[in-house]
Amino acid sequence: MNKIVDSIIERDRDKLIASLQENIRIPSTEAPAIEGAPFGKNVSDALHHALRTAEGLGLRTTDMEGYVGCIEHGEGEEMLGIICHLDVVPEGTGWKHPPYGAVIEDGVMYGRGTLDDKGPAFAAIYALAAIKEAGIPLRRRVRIILGTNEETGWGCMNYYKEHGEEPTLAFTPDGEYPVVNSEKGILHTTFEKRFSSNIRMKAGTRPNVVPGRTEIFVPVCADSVRDAVSRAALSDFTFEISEVEGGTALNVIGLDAHASTPELGHNSIQAAFTVLDMLGIEGEDGAMISTMHKALGMGLHGENMGLDITDASGRLTLNPGVIDWNENGIADFKIDVRHPISLSADDVKKAQTTALGMNITHEHVQHGLFVPADSELVSKLLDVYAARTGSRPAPLAIGGGTYARAFKNAVAFGCEIPGKPAPIHMPNEFISLDDLMFDTHMIADAILALA
Repeated sequence: MNKIVDSIIERDRDKLIASLQENIRIPSTEAPAIEGAPFGKNVSDALHHALRTAEGLGLRTTDMEGYVGCIEHGEGEEMLGIICHLDVVPEGTGWKHPPYGAVIEDGVMYGRGTLDDKGPAFAAIYALAAIKEAGIPLRRRVRIILGTNEETGWGCMNYYKEHGEEPTLAFTPDGEYPVVNSEKGILHTTFEKRFSSNIRMKAGTRPNVVPGRTEIFVPVCADSVRDAVSRAALSDFTFEISEVEGGTALNVIGLDAHASTPELGHNSIQAAFTVLDMLGIEGEDGAMISTMHKALGMGLHGENMGLDITDASGRLTLNPGVIDWNENGIADFKIDVRHPISLSADDVKKAQTTALGMNITHEHVQHGLFVPADSELVSKLLDVYAARTGSRPAPLAIGGGTYARAFKNAVAFGCEIPGKPAPIHMPNEFISLDDLMFDTHMIADAILALA
């Protein structure tokens, strides 16, 4: 901790809050590429706004062809990296405030990206600016690396790794306190099954989001659907049932959440198959429904696929995140799995294909991460957390996939605070203004300790 840095951060509290609000109001979800904006105009606008903010605070900036923005201070051969992202998942439904309004109510700012990861990114910018203004000499350069495609493919980090400098050590404020030194492997698989179908089903925006709404058409009378809903007894879900030409429209409404913490949501796809399996539909449609329900159930850990495995890096989670079922069968079915380090992605794929009887059309693999607790990086970040909070818990293992795994010597440090809600990827995502300031001070402390 440094009293001068702390005082500068507190002095600039209102500026930080206003800067974050401006960026939250840019709906930076991925969109088709345009010149200079590989992930769409809004993502580009969010990146350029952050770089202008940093320049206004006296920091050096670089725009790496719209893929990544770099904000830098200090000199030296070694570099501390702080890796953040400015893209966000789609807003979903169920918001009490406009998802891109950055409304402040009772000391809390609401908006998509407030916690994941724009709030921490702007905390890092203002923390580094305060250290620069304080004139504190650094033994390592500090570079804030702003990604733009974290939520949908990591194209930004792939570009940086090809064209940028590997940090000597790094942290990303996109996890949990005190420090995350172990991350499970991540596997996204996309399946298809082609056949002539009378079922229609659509749900989900991303595989890494628990789908809060599924829309279905079934060629069955509404009374039969109501009976199945009643027998399913799924009290965590809402069901909208209406008669339409040729059958029934059924909307299943659950709750969005991050796929790494599926217990915080209610998966509407799983609930949908629970109900549909009770309708007694015949033919290939009925067989597919039965297979899907048997494979998925209502579990969170791949129990029905024989994948419920736990090791030191945590317990496997499985989230069916996206489905598109049309007249040609299941055109698109995406699953997010966070698997323990001891279980390979190939083992997971084998279990999935066996249980589903479907073909994999695409896969995306991120290998797990482990940095020893006695390393300079982890031990000093634990010291930083202990100095400001008076508590020194053990480092964590999580299912979330952070930018830390993109580099050789990186971990996640914050910004989820133990014991406090962290509604990332959920409706009404928020950050309290006090927590935003806490994160800014904590990141400044981390920079001083490591650089």
